[in-house]
Amino acid sequence: MNLASTIRKWRPRLRTYFSNFPWKNLFTFLFFVLLSFIFWLMFFFQRDIDGTYRIPLKYTHIADNEIFDSPLPEFLEIRVSGKGSEMFRLDLSKRDSLEVNVEEYKQDGIVTLQGNQYIQLIGSRLPGNVQLRGYSPANISLVTSKLQNKKLSVVFDGEITTSRANLVADTATFVPPTVTAYGAQRDLDELTAAITEYTVFDRIKATSQLSIKIKPVTGVKFVPDAVEIYIPVKEYTERTIEIPITCRNLPQDRDVKFFPSRASISFSVTLDEYKNITPEDFQIQLDYRQFHSNENGRVELELTKSPSSIVNTRISPSSVEFLFEDR
Repeated sequence: MNLASTIRKWRPRLRTYFSNFPWKNLFTFLFFVLLSFIFWLMFFFQRDIDGTYRIPLKYTHIADNEIFDSPLPEFLEIRVSGKGSEMFRLDLSKRDSLEVNVEEYKQDGIVTLQGNQYIQLIGSRLPGNVQLRGYSPANISLVTSKLQNKKLSVVFDGEITTSRANLVADTATFVPPTVTAYGAQRDLDELTAAITEYTVFDRIKATSQLSIKIKPVTGVKFVPDAVEIYIPVKEYTERTIEIPITCRNLPQDRDVKFFPSRASISFSVTLDEYKNITPEDFQIQLDYRQFHSNENGRVELELTKSPSSIVNTRISPSSVEFLFEDR
């Protein structure tokens, strides 16, 4: 039975069912459900209730050359009470961070956040009629120590791959190229560079500038802790040319023949440089002194001259046979 015949069969039954359905009773029931919900909300908003909330802490205005002597709590747990309507407002805003302005407290001579200053800070986040019943931690130490500093070059740790027909045209660079590391002298002495977090940039299609974080080091603070990596990408194409195999430092009374006598050079080159490449830009010149004693009668090929603008160079064949002849 196909779908069309099934629909034709059930359509009259459904029409009959819904035409006889007691819609009036359903709407009456839903009305009283809605009315009950409204009365429940009114009761909830007027009722005094208690609650516990976890609020994230955000520390601002911290000098780059200072580090806290004690670990800072990331969250503040509070116990509060108040009308349901006020608690509902607090519940909606509990994910907002509570800012701790470190510089401002230090200017006032406060090195430990506790007592009235602490309560006032927490109270700034509470609706007017909500009462604070308790909080944890009981205090926050803002004591810091001065740090030594050291300039470090940024070094990339990861992988960069490009989409088909594209290649990285040059070395990736960083903006800025250096960062400042702050820490104890013994920790700084062990650092020779600022290493990025291991990152994979996959199938990049064009020149890109992307954000990348500096890998954290225990006891050391990097400023900035993230940099931009500039990856130059160009479109490349494949090309193959054929060049002769020659020999240098050959004795005057000897000649050499290679089998085959020419080799194919395959490489990748940008579209801009494609027409500028000629066979004369390449050379395979073997050194007689390095291969004349090869017992197997073969020698490996390598380029002795090539343009700097090409990449992914391949030689075919990779080795050839040779035969010496007396002149």
